[in-house]
Amino acid sequence: MRAVQFTRTGGPEVLEVVDVPLPEPRPGQARVRHEATGINFIDTYHRTGLYPVKLPCIPGGEAAGVVDAVGEGVTAVKIGDRVAYSGGFGAYAEANCVQDDRLVKLPEGIDARTAAAILLKGMTTEAFVCRTYPVRAGETVLVHAAVGGVGQIMTQWLKAIGAEVIATVGSDEKAARARALGADHVILYREQDVAAEVKRITGGKGVPVAYDSVGKDTFEGTLGSLARRGLFVSFGNASGPVAPFAPGRLAAGGSLYLTRPTLFDYVVTAEELAASAAAVFEMVLSGKIRIEIGQTFPLADARKAHEALEGRATVGASLLLP
Repeated sequence: MRAVQFTRTGGPEVLEVVDVPLPEPRPGQARVRHEATGINFIDTYHRTGLYPVKLPCIPGGEAAGVVDAVGEGVTAVKIGDRVAYSGGFGAYAEANCVQDDRLVKLPEGIDARTAAAILLKGMTTEAFVCRTYPVRAGETVLVHAAVGGVGQIMTQWLKAIGAEVIATVGSDEKAARARALGADHVILYREQDVAAEVKRITGGKGVPVAYDSVGKDTFEGTLGSLARRGLFVSFGNASGPVAPFAPGRLAAGGSLYLTRPTLFDYVVTAEELAASAAAVFEMVLSGKIRIEIGQTFPLADARKAHEALEGRATVGASLLLP
């Protein structure tokens, strides 16, 4: 089968299309023939070495397709089931073998492209807005990169809860998209002082929680946007990792909290995974969340996909199509 792998870390140029043997499922595994693979920023962190991985590596942890083989002892799925998964490696390929308790069956109304576009990002949103900080109706929340892969889902989810959303984006075009998603206020973070704008919008109070997937470039603005005892949810490094800082800054800012969560600590058990995925699919099927697949790339164009993602030239979700 065809796959994309890298044997050394670096820029998008290290991604190579190769022929590898079709994997056979081991006991407890099912093989999924991919119909769509999700592209996520974490894939670039693995490729660059920011998050170390074993080499050679076939990146990608999110895909959807059809089960075409099962290993010994598999009972959760059967051949012919439509499924998706999130986590691990090997999704940048035509097929992958996955532990059966990490597979999610797709309900009627959710196709493979939608599932590959929303599962990881949707479960990340569910975990962070419902469990990391249970957002309540009427609260004002700051969301960076509001029309990115997670951002567009998070903005809509927060509006469905009844929150007031302050969105940051990098261009006028993306500002219009953020408003279409339901954002109540939009800040152009490259041109405006984010903290000053948030304080103006909130009458000087700041926000109780801010969601920041950008990292280095937005760190100061996010820190300055929080209300007393506010929570800074840092969950990405799109502009690079945040530099070390003195913990005393949290005290000086108003007894602030900072957390660096990852989805996979919220879907540890099969039960947690199923519940989170069900919540995501329900939001889509109910019409509360519209998923925008902004761009698709053939599997062979994985390099171009990473260039677009890191160049902030994407809107919404991006997919590789085998």
